[in-house]
Amino acid sequence: MNPFAITGVGLVSPLGVGYPDFARGLAAWASEPKDLFSGPTLLDPAKIEAPMAAECATFDAKLHLGDKGLRNFDRLTKLLIVCGKLTLEDAGLKQAGTHRLSPDRIGVCSATAYGSLEAITEAVQVTELEDPRFLNPNRFPNTVINAAAGYVSIWEDLRAPNVTVVDGNCGSLDAVLSGQTHLLNDRADVFLVGGGEALSEALYVAFRKLNVLAEHGRTFAPGQPHSQGMRIGEGAGYLSLEKADFARARGAHIRAEVIGYGNAFDAPASEARLVHVSSDALMRAIRMALRDADLSPDQIDVVASGVSGVAEFDAHELAGIAAVRRDLPVAAPKAIYGETFGAGGMLASACALAWFDGVPVAPLVQGQVNGPVRHVLVTAVGYYGNASALILRKSS
Repeated sequence: MNPFAITGVGLVSPLGVGYPDFARGLAAWASEPKDLFSGPTLLDPAKIEAPMAAECATFDAKLHLGDKGLRNFDRLTKLLIVCGKLTLEDAGLKQAGTHRLSPDRIGVCSATAYGSLEAITEAVQVTELEDPRFLNPNRFPNTVINAAAGYVSIWEDLRAPNVTVVDGNCGSLDAVLSGQTHLLNDRADVFLVGGGEALSEALYVAFRKLNVLAEHGRTFAPGQPHSQGMRIGEGAGYLSLEKADFARARGAHIRAEVIGYGNAFDAPASEARLVHVSSDALMRAIRMALRDADLSPDQIDVVASGVSGVAEFDAHELAGIAAVRRDLPVAAPKAIYGETFGAGGMLASACALAWFDGVPVAPLVQGQVNGPVRHVLVTAVGYYGNASALILRKSS
């Protein structure tokens, strides 16, 4: 693969709003771990007893977008629009409200696993408990899964292709491939790639009913066999992706480079099985990414993994990594801010950028990182036999 430059990053997470707050939060957690799951959340305690989730508590869209035009947006849409704005500004593509590049040459590829469940739940409740005539026509578009990404383009007047990827936990990493494809076909000069997931009562209730949440009295230990479930978080973010020569020509600051990508899929043994995880799929995805990057496994410094606390899935992910290199150091960022589904790969990539900047790698579930971090492997394992891998390189 010819390297693609990462020239900007904008994100919202339980650690804060914007990359600087995110990096500072990671550094603070590495020196003194903090529980982000026990505070109050936007979930209604009258409907959900004692929820444990990591919320973007300091997020207020009005601080970044102003007071007007937000009334009919749901939480996911606000998260993504703010992230889009922050990314454009960080990449030097927008200054003082003015684009420094033609809007026709900036595209968006955004991932989400569950979309705007807040809006979907509202629409269902109004329809079932009242009458379809009472649906708010201004909010109904939010129920479409690609609406949030569309609003990013509308708000920022971005006119190159707008794509939404919906394939679960691998979405943010697969969005990078989609963005690269558009760039290689000259459909844009810059692509915002990433994704988002918003906390909602429907999402929390669904995973509680599946009995995979580590709540009060259950052990939360991502990457460990004794873990009794995951905890949910929320977040969103984009990376600004460009061809390296284009980025250099416009004088952009290159934060890091994408040098390898791979994905794979294994079908379940039975068609009746809906949820399925495959260590072999991840192993093949990693090897594909290494070939793409022209690297050996020994050149990877650390893995930003997707292990989340569901012991069976974590075991398969760690086995897939070990099949490529047994002593590879593996970090578990989701132990800090929870499972963010479609946004997970994006937030893990942001962790890689922070490690490049000197933030200590934490928490490690196996191995030790010796010396500066130069190559990071980001992994994601889906619930349906899919797996993806991305390799990031520190900019020289």
